[in-house]
Amino acid sequence: MSRSLARQSVVVAVVAALVDTVVLGLSGVFAVAPWQTVTAMVAIVAADLALAAPPRTAAVVAVIHVLVRLLAALVLHRHGLPARFADVGFLVAGYRAGAWLNGPKSVLTVLALCGGVAFAHLCTDSTAAHDWRLLLASTVSAGCVPWLVGRYTAARGAYIADLEQRAQLRHQEHRVALERAVTEERAAIARDLHDGISHHVSAIGIHAGAARLALGADANATAVRSLAAVESSSRAAMVDLRRQLDLLHGHDDEGQRQPGLAEIDGLIDHVRAAGLDVELLVRGAAVELPESLNITLYRIVQEMLTNALRHGDGTHARLEVQHLPKRVMLRATNPLARQPAGAEPSAPRGLAGIRRRAELFDGELDYGRDETHWHTTVTLPIGGS
Repeated sequence: MSRSLARQSVVVAVVAALVDTVVLGLSGVFAVAPWQTVTAMVAIVAADLALAAPPRTAAVVAVIHVLVRLLAALVLHRHGLPARFADVGFLVAGYRAGAWLNGPKSVLTVLALCGGVAFAHLCTDSTAAHDWRLLLASTVSAGCVPWLVGRYTAARGAYIADLEQRAQLRHQEHRVALERAVTEERAAIARDLHDGISHHVSAIGIHAGAARLALGADANATAVRSLAAVESSSRAAMVDLRRQLDLLHGHDDEGQRQPGLAEIDGLIDHVRAAGLDVELLVRGAAVELPESLNITLYRIVQEMLTNALRHGDGTHARLEVQHLPKRVMLRATNPLARQPAGAEPSAPRGLAGIRRRAELFDGELDYGRDETHWHTTVTLPIGGS
């Protein structure tokens, strides 16, 4: 913006210098007083080019224009030619004084501009010098009006800038209030989760452990294994719950990063402890995945194994993780559970959650069954949004 204003000021200064020198040259004074005219032209060009100077020089440039224009008017009058009392550079100098100056300096500058116009009329004995009304009108139009226009433009710019600043402040206040509301809502959710769910999950783990110990050495191995699986699963659920509570509270502990594909071995161990024999097959070279995609893949695997445990025959499942150049494919296969005669196997309810997670990353979900097995396949592109 500052460079654009600087370029525009240079253009204005050059145009003013060209117009003023051409008008002085066409006045006819060059034929009768060439040296004086050349001197006046050089002074006019220098004064007009000074219009491109920094704003802090507005007062000095305005006074210079008063002196130069007064000199040009006297040269024209001396050789019997009509004198000029206002031109482009003089008007621009008055505008700059009104736009860039404030306080006493601005008032003194406009008085100097008006005084220069009035003095030029009186010294050259113009028509306006014999009528105070014409003299006043000429003085105000050439010396005061450009200054007033500059003052108005500056005040309007300041008013617009103030409106924009207020709008920005209101936007920031609204954003802060929205963030505060979201933070408070997340804190309320975290409290509800802590008070309502974490206590129950902890109680499940404690009671499962107590029941397993109370069964003794002669207890049924299947019952002991199931209770151990409940105890282990409750501990894993508490770890995930605490992590989610930390995120809701705004505590992102790098030492407890979110789980990804590298942690599916631990997930499979928990499922195996619950009695499901999982065969894991990994193909392709693993690549570094975006954190959000890595977490989503872990959660999809978790949902696949949960569906296999709940809706399969509960004995065996096969999980295949295939790393392809631009995508990752997950495929879970498990035998179908026995159904009553005439009943059709229903689709696991967890498929809706898998579909939603896959759609977030432009992924694809495919599932179905054959005579004996159910399969679920998810393909997610690496870098999908």
